[in-house]
Amino acid sequence: MAPFDPFAPMRLGLSFAAMLTEANMVIAMRVAGMAGLWSVTPSENARMIGEKAAAFTHATIESQKAILRGTEPFTAAERALAPIRKQTRANARRLVRRGPKLR
Repeated sequence: MAPFDPFAPMRLGLSFAAMLTEANMVIAMRVAGMAGLWSVTPSENARMIGEKAAAFTHATIESQKAILRGTEPFTAAERALAPIRKQTRANARRLVRRGPKLR
């Protein structure tokens, strides 16, 4: 078993908070896109459904690998969160670049 990392709970909490913030941004921009206020592609609605299965599958695989290696629980949870955070970060960046629909 790996030694306890005293900063692991704080890293996990900060990563989770960042993921939640990015997810809320993505939700807001997608809802604005559905209302015609944000520039989104026609495939955005299908994308928001399909991407979740892949992200959660990767999260499950990463957490299982970490657990089987005997990784400390907070670090294993951080590894499980990483694929989901990667997807929310990519979505937030992509949608912010598209910007509001001005006409």
